[in-house]
Amino acid sequence: MADEYYYGDRAGYEAFAGPVEGARRDVGAYAFGKRAFDVAAALGGLFLVMPLLPFIVMLIKLETPGPVLFRQARVGRYGRMFACFKFRSMAIDAEARKDELVHLNEATGAAFKIKDDPRITGVGRFLRRSSLDEFPQLVNVLRGDMSVVGPRPQIPSEVADYTPGQARRLAVKPGLTCLWQVSGRSHLDFSEWMDLDRQYVEAAGVGLDARILLRTLPAVIQRKGAY
Repeated sequence: MADEYYYGDRAGYEAFAGPVEGARRDVGAYAFGKRAFDVAAALGGLFLVMPLLPFIVMLIKLETPGPVLFRQARVGRYGRMFACFKFRSMAIDAEARKDELVHLNEATGAAFKIKDDPRITGVGRFLRRSSLDEFPQLVNVLRGDMSVVGPRPQIPSEVADYTPGQARRLAVKPGLTCLWQVSGRSHLDFSEWMDLDRQYVEAAGVGLDARILLRTLPAVIQRKGAY
């Protein structure tokens, strides 16, 4: 999957989305510093969450059968596909039941969100609201699939509905936290989400990354738009 690209390859992505000003930061001090911070933050985060791991595993296993980790194909930078990891927060047949719940979708555009999704388990609801379900994505950060700061990755079926302008959010690595994450998350409609991601792509830098990180903890504590 790591060698597969949603748009065929990077050239295919750029042919669809067009050039994005400010997005090409593959080399230089910012790219080096961002990667160094990603590795250090991911290692630190994994170290901090390790004491909670046995309890999370136990709670998930006690409530429902199935694996503790959920692995799903997501679309990353330039359309590169990767396996995204999360603690499982839904019943094991969640993907199979998605079609029968389409009429309950509360999100606009290329997204699927149900506030009281019947597929979410009791433990899963707690994990989602506390953002603990996303801690396994620190492994994705270490692998280079993701960054700490960047647009949240979406699944291929949602990316299929992107316009060229919306696809420009894929010009940077997806991240654990972003402008959308700290600005209301699911309380924002799809167009606002995409606009915030494009703003990040065009203005990405040390200062903006730092401001997003400073706003992330309060956003997680307030749990605004988290479900």
